[in-house]
Amino acid sequence: MAKLVLVDGSSYLYRAFHALPDLRTSKGEPTGALRGVLSMLRRLVIDDKPDYFAVVFDAPGKTFRDGWYAEYKANRAAMPDDLALQIAPLHELVRAHGWPLLMVDGVEADDVIGTLARAASEAGIATLISTSDKDLAQLVRPGVTLMNTMTNERLDHDGVVAKFGVRPDQVLDLLTLTGDAVDNIPGVPKVGPKTAAKWLAQYGSLDEVVAHAAAIPGVVGQNLRDTLAWLPEGKRLLTVRCDCDLPSMPTDLRVVAPEADRLRALYERFEFKMWLQDIARGDRDPSLAGAAGAASAGTVPVTDPVASPPVPPPRVEYETVLDEAALSRWLHKIGRAELVSVDTSTSTSDPLTAEIVGISLALEPATGCYIPFGHRYAGAPTQLGTSQVLDALTPWLADPLRPKLGQNLKYAQHALANHGIDLRGCAHDTEIESYVIESHKPHDLEGLARRHLDLPTIGYDAVTGKGVHRIPFDQVALDRATEYAAENADVALRVHRTMMPQIDADPKLQRIYAAIEMPVRDVLFKMERAGVLIDSDILAAQSRDLGARVSALEQEAHQLAGTPFNLGSPKQLCEILFDRMQLPIRRKTPTGQPSTDEDVLQELAASYPLPNVLLEWRALAKLKSTYTDKLPAMVNARTGRLHTTFSQTTAVTGRLASTEPNLQNIPVRTADGRRIREAFVAPPAHTLISADYSQVELRIMAHLSEDPALVKAFEEGDDIHRVTAADVFDVPKADVTADQRRTIKAVNFGLIYGMSAFGLAAQLGIERRAAAEFIERYFARYPGVAVYMARTRELARAQGYVETVFGRRLFLPDIRAASGPRRAGSERAAINAPMQGTAADLVKLAMIAVQDYLERERLATRLILQVHDELVLESPDAEVARIERDLPDLMTSVAELRVPLKVDVGRGPNWERAH
Repeated sequence: MAKLVLVDGSSYLYRAFHALPDLRTSKGEPTGALRGVLSMLRRLVIDDKPDYFAVVFDAPGKTFRDGWYAEYKANRAAMPDDLALQIAPLHELVRAHGWPLLMVDGVEADDVIGTLARAASEAGIATLISTSDKDLAQLVRPGVTLMNTMTNERLDHDGVVAKFGVRPDQVLDLLTLTGDAVDNIPGVPKVGPKTAAKWLAQYGSLDEVVAHAAAIPGVVGQNLRDTLAWLPEGKRLLTVRCDCDLPSMPTDLRVVAPEADRLRALYERFEFKMWLQDIARGDRDPSLAGAAGAASAGTVPVTDPVASPPVPPPRVEYETVLDEAALSRWLHKIGRAELVSVDTSTSTSDPLTAEIVGISLALEPATGCYIPFGHRYAGAPTQLGTSQVLDALTPWLADPLRPKLGQNLKYAQHALANHGIDLRGCAHDTEIESYVIESHKPHDLEGLARRHLDLPTIGYDAVTGKGVHRIPFDQVALDRATEYAAENADVALRVHRTMMPQIDADPKLQRIYAAIEMPVRDVLFKMERAGVLIDSDILAAQSRDLGARVSALEQEAHQLAGTPFNLGSPKQLCEILFDRMQLPIRRKTPTGQPSTDEDVLQELAASYPLPNVLLEWRALAKLKSTYTDKLPAMVNARTGRLHTTFSQTTAVTGRLASTEPNLQNIPVRTADGRRIREAFVAPPAHTLISADYSQVELRIMAHLSEDPALVKAFEEGDDIHRVTAADVFDVPKADVTADQRRTIKAVNFGLIYGMSAFGLAAQLGIERRAAAEFIERYFARYPGVAVYMARTRELARAQGYVETVFGRRLFLPDIRAASGPRRAGSERAAINAPMQGTAADLVKLAMIAVQDYLERERLATRLILQVHDELVLESPDAEVARIERDLPDLMTSVAELRVPLKVDVGRGPNWERAH
């Protein structure tokens, strides 16, 4: 089908104006809304390649609705002057691009769009409506889809159902019941979308809701009855008309060739320098992209709009602070500022040893400073002294009432702490803001600048070099260092101004950011600073033992193969297993070579001895190289302890990650892996305490699915696997065998990860048909689980993400992938992500609650590790009994689920004994 794309220009004009920073030309003309709307339009014509296209704006003056209802839109504030100044230039830019623009006197943009969409449907043309206005969801039907270009959300029939809880043909009825505060159209008092959707699900339509008004109980029922006389008028006001007289029909709306000279003049006027450069180079400017009409006019192929970023705000002014007068001036500025972006430049990247060589600050976009005091290269200008700068800044840095923001402020906290300065007032972190909004995308500052500002930035490699040619930052010339460091602070401020409104506009994201991620950031800083004590002698002994066993396994492998070979060489392993020994080839690598990965060796180990030896050799060699050899060498010389870095922006599910070293992947299912935990010890007169949520993801499954039988099993506090086995196998609990419990445990945990019958069969070593029967029997006993899984898959496909209990969004980029395996993998992730993500949120809330408790009670006990669902604390012996007593209540009271949370607490002289 041919495609018509209709853009609700009025909607996007407001969205872009409020979402983007205050961008201006050198003459002071505002350009933020211009740049935002043009970027959206450019992406739209490139990605969707419309046959017909139009940007629709509200015409000035009153419409027919004003005649119907005098209070229509009466509560709207006056348009900001800076926005009003951009309307006429935007119209001119749209026309200069060759894009049809429609404004119809007396008719709102929504009604123009509705009329064109109906006409297109009647002509057999598919319609995509680009808008952020929920009212237009009433237009969705086969062949008519909505999309929000700013969020990439697309709504077809199923998408509308997932988002609003009603069908597209019920959206108008829902809006009539709830009213529209933006347009000052009243609904039924105290009736929100959930109540309205519930009524419509029960009765089917507004007319039927009205007919049954007398039967609806409570205050809302009375409110409905009191509002009955108004509802027809409200519905008339909210109805998008599809029968307006228009000057154009869909087939008239072809993109035409751009007016190049006019466009160039407009680019020059508004200082869209990067787009101008594209034209000057002869490249295809993405803003000139169009459909067939433009192509036929002799234009050349389009380029990726992301690759052609616009210029930053003009007159970027970065100052190098080299004297007391300049320092005093900046101290005065930051002392009066509401929010300051701060960044530290350091000698190394290790948080616990990094020394600061300069500090950068920014208060407003396109301005900033760099205060160097540690650059030591030949010919370096005279700089202020380290103590002089830090002493002057410390009162502001340590003031909790002076809000700061930055990119990865936790690192700056460590760097300043290395100099004895406690950075307080950390109000915002752009890395965390990005993670809350779009956890599935990169969160580095360079990427954020390109994604949210269309702004190229100077990379670290550009100023320090790469690899063996890299120089320390203190050797970078001051002019170049200022350009890089001040830009970091400046760009972080600009990115914050772009992203934070998105968080503020969504209560769920606001909660994740303000109540979970930012508070837990402070806890992680304290944990990283504390570190953990290890016994290097224990690890050395384990290394010797592992080394001997690895050597013995090498000899055994050589004997089984009949010849010496390098067990760590995939090439030699292939030759031994598949050429010399003629073992069956299970899978091949992308290059066509037989695979020797762990799954293949596991399959072969069931029938052949050598693969089993290889698996054991790999496991022991990894333990030795990754932990027993490496960990003692990573002990901090100053503290005598091991300090990991916890990343809260790595795992898309919300889980924390641990790096340098990774302490979350120490194997716990093998005796050798557990032995490594024995080397994590408590100092003298202290004890390690482990607090672990019990079966937390299964409990979350019960909460999300609301399955009565599953909820009851947890409420009664039974062994969930035994109870489930008794239900599924229809035997008394006392008669459940070990094999039955093991089978159901695999099903319980397998379902959490979206496991199929094929996967369960492989795990249990049974036939696929038998595995399928187990799952069918399970769902028959717990139908709520099956309903939850089906509902979650549908919701994920409709909106592209799922949510945790707390509202964290977990995006699934492959949920609509053409590739069957990728799509199936994403569907499995959709089942698991809400449970794993909710568990991650619970653990973070527990960390915050425990840290608050320790500080409030002024206890010396410290949180030192977080691994999966477990917290590890280091406690003075005098506090152990109290901590053991209070931890379960602290951790189970952070949230109220439909089933009780349970925490297991243990203690010991080392981590293994405590766990």
